[in-house]
Amino acid sequence: MIAEALLYAATVPMTRKAHRRFIRYSVNLWSRAGRCSRQWAEHEEQSKNAVRSALMGLRQRRTAVVLGSGLLRDVPIEELARTFDTVVLVDLVHLASVRLWLRLKGYSNVRLIERDLSGYDELTVGKQPEPLAFLRTVPYLDFVVSANLLSQIGRGAKRRYDTEERGTMPADTVTQLIEAHRSALEAAPCKTCLITDVSYAVIDRTGKVHEEADLLHSVSLSSVQATWKWPVAPLGEESADFEIVHEVVVAY
Repeated sequence: MIAEALLYAATVPMTRKAHRRFIRYSVNLWSRAGRCSRQWAEHEEQSKNAVRSALMGLRQRRTAVVLGSGLLRDVPIEELARTFDTVVLVDLVHLASVRLWLRLKGYSNVRLIERDLSGYDELTVGKQPEPLAFLRTVPYLDFVVSANLLSQIGRGAKRRYDTEERGTMPADTVTQLIEAHRSALEAAPCKTCLITDVSYAVIDRTGKVHEEADLLHSVSLSSVQATWKWPVAPLGEESADFEIVHEVVVAY
């Protein structure tokens, strides 16, 4: 708990006031990633390999953008920083630990941007959500990665939607925002790589499934290249008797 508190305190002054309420989610993820490092290792390596595969044959490597860069555990940042002129990491929060690690590595061509990638605020005022419209202003853009972000957009939107007064937001708010992200990636004028968990299952020690859910709210993905299981909450993390396993896919 002390490490988490220190990381939170160190991140606050580096984060815009509007985004500080999200720091605890990032710190909680950092903490769980440490506890579950062994169980998450395969997922993280699979995610990195997906990005590497998407890069094969890319002629120009001027600017790469990583959406949902998070802890950088699932992104081959070393290869990106080495082979691209500029790498832009976009997320709501960039933890102090991530900032320090990047500084120690000497990645002078890596840029950090704090940004809400959900599009929820646009939908709130009746606009068509275009959360990735800013990509059109990125010069020499050759590659975009959406790194285990899409389902988190859905979860965050659902939390906000559930607090709204009935009728304030469209009934399909969550689906609209997930679809906006997916379609914007497909329309991007460069190579893209979408990595996302699409569903989860709660499984007991005997392998029996007790609960399942669609994390993309019926939004379908085309050009799926790979799929694997990610034990987000292995036995003992949230329960001694149940584990939570997500299905992850790659599309590009």
